[in-house]
Amino acid sequence: MTESSSITALSQYGNDFPAANVSGKRILITGGASGIGAASAKVLANRGARVIIADLASEAGQAIAKEASEHQKDMVFHKVDVADKDSVNALFAFAMQQFGGLDVVINNAGIDHKPKPMHELSDDDFDRNIAVNLKGVWHCMRAALACMLKEGVAGKPGHVINVASVAGLRSSPMISAYSAAKHGVMGLTKSAAIEYAKANIRFNAVCPSFIDTPMVQNTLSQLDERGQKAIVKASPLRRLGKVEEISGAVAWLCSDESSFMNGHALTLDGGMLA
Repeated sequence: MTESSSITALSQYGNDFPAANVSGKRILITGGASGIGAASAKVLANRGARVIIADLASEAGQAIAKEASEHQKDMVFHKVDVADKDSVNALFAFAMQQFGGLDVVINNAGIDHKPKPMHELSDDDFDRNIAVNLKGVWHCMRAALACMLKEGVAGKPGHVINVASVAGLRSSPMISAYSAAKHGVMGLTKSAAIEYAKANIRFNAVCPSFIDTPMVQNTLSQLDERGQKAIVKASPLRRLGKVEEISGAVAWLCSDESSFMNGHALTLDGGMLA
């Protein structure tokens, strides 16, 4: 290939394949009413995706969807409790009715618990974290598979993205229940990635560190000044991540550019695990 033909090829590639193109993709995202979920939903809708955001927080979720619609973006809201299998099944039935299928499902809904030593953590705190952060993902993964399997076998790819955490990749003192759930999410992600690859359905995880979201701000509010500084300094960049820094990565994962990534933990931690 000559230099001129190489330049032409690069130019054509750029025109034919816009970066992180999600235009027309049918995407469902749980926990879409705030934080990483809301930021991701907005980015995806702005790039032409058809988006369903689901959350327990109806008022906030409806407001985000309404604002998007007012700007001619294709976004709707549906209430869901991911810890409730029937609620999850109703969400996915709505998605199928709305879109006729799903290309990407982003399991982002999650909760935290007050940082404390394991021996002081209540059974209720542990059970609630497992119910939402792990079993909620389990419910949504199975519902997603029920929607995607026929299309996947027929050749149309599906992608499930689980929002885990660096707490699912390393030790996490004082947040043991949260960490246990996120380690479980990583196990589900990797297992499903292998099980369903032949059906053309991929599974990947996003693993942020401490991001400036309402949930992290809630955690910080329960710590003394020393604890707050320790969290901020946990990253070599010496700051919290921004939701926009995560939503951009999520959008790339939703695009066909990530098509050979499967069973992977995309870590966004400012170098914490380096």
